[in-house]
Amino acid sequence: MDWRQIGEIVSQPDNVPIVGLALVVPFFVWFGWRQARATDRLISELEADPAQAATHHRKPQPYRRGWDRELPVWPYLLRIEFLAALIVTVLLLVWAIAINAPLEEPANPNYSMNPAKAPWYFVGLQEMLVYFDPWFAGVALPVLIITGLLAFPYIDSNPLGSGYYTLRQRGVALWGFGVGFFLWLMLIFIGTFLRGPGWMWFWPGQTWDHARVTYEVNRNLAGVLGIVNPWLGGVVGLAALGLFYWLAGKAIQWLVTRRPLDRKIFERTSPLQYLVFQFFAITILAGLPAKMILRLVFRIQYVLVTPWFNI
Repeated sequence: MDWRQIGEIVSQPDNVPIVGLALVVPFFVWFGWRQARATDRLISELEADPAQAATHHRKPQPYRRGWDRELPVWPYLLRIEFLAALIVTVLLLVWAIAINAPLEEPANPNYSMNPAKAPWYFVGLQEMLVYFDPWFAGVALPVLIITGLLAFPYIDSNPLGSGYYTLRQRGVALWGFGVGFFLWLMLIFIGTFLRGPGWMWFWPGQTWDHARVTYEVNRNLAGVLGIVNPWLGGVVGLAALGLFYWLAGKAIQWLVTRRPLDRKIFERTSPLQYLVFQFFAITILAGLPAKMILRLVFRIQYVLVTPWFNI
């Protein structure tokens, strides 16, 4: 799309939250990183002090002698939360008054929008339909994401990092959440700004051409390898998925055990906890970007093709 079209999309009422995300998310990521770095420096100082280490049984906690061990919720926390709630309420009121609701004319069977895009909070799911079958992109993958978010607090064996910002003590959790959150934002931005008529890819600066025709041919992995027999293609697809899970599992294993603190946490994690973590990490954090690369770069639509479902 050209820059004029970008301005029109950005100014649409239902895209205001996306502009807010582009501004707010980097700020709070920087702010949290700054707070965490300050805490990590304090932990390093306490670890270097033998008296402090003996006092806290050599557990690296961000606490000094003379500080209050407990801080009451009122007025410190509730006062901040109350002010934040007031500010957000005022912003929502101003937003609701100043910007009209994105309502359009009644449905017209003689005119179909092109592209027809979901609201900003669903456009990421719509973009996933490019890479997966509808049953997987619209049902299975969202269920896996929600189930993984519910399960992670129960499979986390790390007792540190509760109630304070830290990077050193919560590296695995922060990287996992950060990658997943970035992927979701990336899908939203791709679907909003880079998808034009026919849900085709338009780089910034390109004009949306409704008469554009693409001659890109999507292939399956079996077709790329020249396999014609569907049963043999299914076996090869299963083998490719198994190889991907093995390689991704090895890579994640190295990432979560490369630091001494992470290795200690890994040693106290049960096999069931670790297998659940690996399944969700590989399927969501590694599988989604891998399938996007296969589809966008190599034009491979499906890896496993069966009479019942495709992946």
